[in-house]
Amino acid sequence: MLVKERMTSPVLTITPDVSIQEGLARMHQDKVRRYPVVDKHGKLIGIVTEGDLMNAKPSEATTLSVWEITALLSKITVERVMTEKVITTTEDCPIEEAARIMADNEISALPVMREKSLVGMITETDIFHILLEMMGGRIPGVRVTVEVVNKRGKLYEIAGIIQKLGGDVLGMAAILGTRAETRIVTLKVQGLKLDDLREAIKPAVEQIIDIRETTAK
Repeated sequence: MLVKERMTSPVLTITPDVSIQEGLARMHQDKVRRYPVVDKHGKLIGIVTEGDLMNAKPSEATTLSVWEITALLSKITVERVMTEKVITTTEDCPIEEAARIMADNEISALPVMREKSLVGMITETDIFHILLEMMGGRIPGVRVTVEVVNKRGKLYEIAGIIQKLGGDVLGMAAILGTRAETRIVTLKVQGLKLDDLREAIKPAVEQIIDIRETTAK
């Protein structure tokens, strides 16, 4: 899966001359938490978040009345509070690479560029939705987490056991195990009873960490 398959396009943007009050009003109206900032030619020059706008305040605010503070806030523009060094990605970037970039840089979104043009936005919410789909989170079935020896063919073996029982694997994810030679695997299975699945896969795994029935949400 590539970024272009899940990015939001076209992108809602804002210009640097907009006041922070107007910027916040637009965010609430558009139901977004950030805007890429573009100049009059549409070139990406920054990014501004709801937090940036809400935390903006005049440096001399402590000595002013509430009316004076309000007047000054109306004059502070997006350009004053936006982040200018924007981390971006491209349309053909794998979705897991985009997620890594966001995690490593502790950011919640990436503007998507096609050469010098802004063509989309991928956010942490998009990543969460993908995870939900990959794990069959909205589909009823049996969710089982097991620890297995990390060797070639092990996942194929488990999938084969499920297939022979008449079950269907709807989603799967694997992470590092409790030991260097193991992996922890979670599968979402449909078409099998919980007890039947438990007994069938028990000989093929190191341990069954968790198994439960889930309902559609």
